[in-house]
Amino acid sequence: QVQLVESGGGLVQAGGSLRLACAASGFTFSGYNMGWFRQAPGKEREFVVAIDWSGKSSYYSLSEKDRFTISRDNAANTVYLQMNSLKLDDTAVYYCSARRWDASGNSHYAHNWPYWGQGTQVTVSS
Repeated sequence: QVQLVESGGGLVQAGGSLRLACAASGFTFSGYNMGWFRQAPGKEREFVVAIDWSGKSSYYSLSEKDRFTISRDNAANTVYLQMNSLKLDDTAVYYCSARRWDASGNSHYAHNWPYWGQGTQVTVSS
């Protein structure tokens, strides 16, 4: 079965950095696009960034592309999210997600991603 396990969340001061990791198992990792979403209390799940199956193309939300970087290591079945210059508004549960490289539907919408991790909490303090 598909399993995605996030790690690396925690408490960080504004302006600091965190690197999240998502370890994947149960599927052919190199055949799947990977994405990161986040959800703050009372708000909808929000697209952050995605990376294609090969790691050659990535797609960021406009607000985060200068601070966040997605990468993947297909040999290690792991996708990462490097977050720099963190702001209070970055506080959320961050979710790793996966879908086949040829999946249909707009990747900015969470409902078009069938596989999800349990999430990891990121809290940014002043």
